[in-house]
Amino acid sequence: MIARAWVPLAEAATLAAALGPGPFAAVLVFAAPEADLSALARLDLGGPLIGCTTAGELAPGGYAEGGILAMGLPARDFEAEILAIDDLGRIDREALIGDLVRARAALTARQPDWPSEFAFLMVDGLSVREDELAAALSAGLGPVPLFGGSAADGTRFLAAHVLQGGRVARDAAVLLLVRARGRVRVFSLDHLRPTGLRMVVTEADPARRIVRRINAEPAAPEYARLLGKDPGQLDSFTFAAHPVAVRLGGRHHVRAIREVKANGDLVFFSAIDEGLVLSLAEPMDMVAHLSAELEGLGGPAAILACDCILRRMEAQEKQLTPAISALLRRHGVVGFSTYGEQLNGLHVNQTMTGVAFYPAEAPLGGGAA
Repeated sequence: MIARAWVPLAEAATLAAALGPGPFAAVLVFAAPEADLSALARLDLGGPLIGCTTAGELAPGGYAEGGILAMGLPARDFEAEILAIDDLGRIDREALIGDLVRARAALTARQPDWPSEFAFLMVDGLSVREDELAAALSAGLGPVPLFGGSAADGTRFLAAHVLQGGRVARDAAVLLLVRARGRVRVFSLDHLRPTGLRMVVTEADPARRIVRRINAEPAAPEYARLLGKDPGQLDSFTFAAHPVAVRLGGRHHVRAIREVKANGDLVFFSAIDEGLVLSLAEPMDMVAHLSAELEGLGGPAAILACDCILRRMEAQEKQLTPAISALLRRHGVVGFSTYGEQLNGLHVNQTMTGVAFYPAEAPLGGGAA
């Protein structure tokens, strides 16, 4: 049984008792940005500790804020290797691939007969390096599915942190490689569909994910015009309700807008460049879609998920938070709200990515891709 516990920040010292005894192959912690991560790193939670700060937690009871969530992978059912990745602006691709190959070999040597493998990434969501990192990791992982989430700072966007064992770091990432005795399924879902309304990025600063002009017009006013809104109405809830998507590899992927600058520039959560054709996307019924996707996973014992902050904002704006929380609780979903999600070699937005854990004797369910 995978161990899970959430406690308010004021009760951080009780986290070990709430989680229960190990040994754990790894313990994942997702903490509100106000948490004392250095003190958290000193807790004995029964296994190697990694984690990050959040834009809210997906607790056993659903959406939560202002606390610490811990998830322990029991050593009897899991083997793990942890890779700390620092200085994301200077990724040594070849060295990283070598580290991945050695870590995978070590896992296989310890449990050669276990059937399942996956990789889970936590990365500084303000590093602007998630796209490059996901691509490099995917190249080294081969057939091993990768998913992850960008560490967050609530809605402040000032400083996100990653916990690598006993160290608290920025501009950094931590990768968990896992081999499991039972079946697992990495998945990704979103409730958005592109419309026929398109726009072209005609001026951008890709290094900082800034779009200056759309359709040769100042970006924010043109985006607002296409929505039929006044530029002064643009805010986080607008961006959550009216995302844009780009077509890559035969699928549409959301390129979510983070904020609008005073000069009319738009700042994005993920890679953007001049010449990209963006399609305005519209949401389907969020509750019905999530219910169908989670049911389609076929009844796993637990789910670890990375859920975009914009999904949380949409649920709040549409007063869907209780219904979404009920679904998360019913299906055993825990994790955190992110500044972006990773799926194999891509950094994406406004999705839920995750891994479903099945008992060793259970067949793998169908459903979400």
